[in-house]
Amino acid sequence: MILGENDIVAIEQQIPKLRRFARSRVGDPVLADDLVQDCLERAIRHFDKFQQGTNLQAWLYTILRNVQINHYRKQKRRSEVAISDEGYELPAVAASQEQALEFKDFVRSFAELSAVHKEILLLIVVDGFKYEEAADILGLPVGTVRSRLFRARARLREIEQRRGTVRDANYGENTATVQLRVVP
Repeated sequence: MILGENDIVAIEQQIPKLRRFARSRVGDPVLADDLVQDCLERAIRHFDKFQQGTNLQAWLYTILRNVQINHYRKQKRRSEVAISDEGYELPAVAASQEQALEFKDFVRSFAELSAVHKEILLLIVVDGFKYEEAADILGLPVGTVRSRLFRARARLREIEQRRGTVRDANYGENTATVQLRVVP
């Protein structure tokens, strides 16, 4: 199958989301960009395996996740890989000083989560995948995705409470946390 103009545009529209997902998984912006590049190369090379009418974003995330896993398997054979939280960026819209501090607090709390918890929160809360789509990307049953999401949210709440960044359970005026939305 040859890529059409619409296919190319659809893939290009996913690049910022793929970069964010990769950066959150590896912490290194340069490595993340390399992984996204590898993902895009594989997607284009194997586009004939993509089923038209299905979720292109989920298909690309699955490829990216597999590329990243393969990278770490190769890297693990060579040496240990250091993961940092340097890949996080502030929002593109100028924020007030308080919002910027709240965001930095959230990023620090988020960085303390395990890779599994980060991954599930990014897929469902940040990128808006449905539970079934996240399950397909991760190769897990939907029930496992739901329980991981519950545990990830609970762990994030626990970290924020320990750090003292959650001041009001109602997310009121004096709150220094980012509210995560629920996607059914």
